[in-house]
Amino acid sequence: MPDALGWRANWGVVVPSTNTSVQPEFDDMRPRGVTNHIVRIWIPNDPVASNDDFNQLMENIRREWDNALLRVMTCNPDYLVMGMSSETFWGGLKRSLELKKHMMQLTGLNVAMGSDACQAALRCYGDIRRIGVLTPYWPVADENVTKFLEDCGYEVVVIKGLCCESPTAMSTVSEKQLLNALLELNEHDVEALVQCGTNLAMARLAGEAEKWLKKPVIAINTATYWYAMRSNGMDDVVEGFGSLMTDFKELPASYLKIAAEQSAAAGI
Repeated sequence: MPDALGWRANWGVVVPSTNTSVQPEFDDMRPRGVTNHIVRIWIPNDPVASNDDFNQLMENIRREWDNALLRVMTCNPDYLVMGMSSETFWGGLKRSLELKKHMMQLTGLNVAMGSDACQAALRCYGDIRRIGVLTPYWPVADENVTKFLEDCGYEVVVIKGLCCESPTAMSTVSEKQLLNALLELNEHDVEALVQCGTNLAMARLAGEAEKWLKKPVIAINTATYWYAMRSNGMDDVVEGFGSLMTDFKELPASYLKIAAEQSAAAGI
């Protein structure tokens, strides 16, 4: 019997306990008949003032990762959606695939990850190579995001990390600050802009920004939820979040081919 409210799907959504942006943004994009069930990876809201502090934040996440996955499995979800992105990029493409394989083996479910979603989203817009990236992170995390994207064949021309001073501080970055950062990145002759860090509230701003920048502006939460929908055969159009949610009703064939090769190499 299907879930009474989630009669199309009920998804387990994994977020850090400090994250206040994923839940409302995902719910705003949620199609009829789909339900999102949030599980929180417990982490302290410790200050972050250095690369070492950010590395400790990542260790805190990894320590609770599997526990969160096992908790959300008790609501019998159909699919997993990662509402945190840094770990999905960490260590580059090879480690990202290892993480995906681990989650699938632990839960028996397929999973939408921000790293995969960015690859898929960029391929919707043709032969893009030169990109600019915005994050809330410190340099150590930006290096890992850059490595992943370069492993996938993209040139990260410029990356701007906002060096947010705590996990919750990411959600306090204003629309004006995000806008100024996009304009700064756009000065570097890039073909697309990508935002990582799920606690930056940027889903709607990215959709507006692509209209006046006249290029793809990919927000991680939009890309991840779009990827989840399209991976599950849902072609719903969701207005207000940019062209990804309105113009691309399936995952691009070019991505599916590469993803299959990547998965085969990783034994997934």
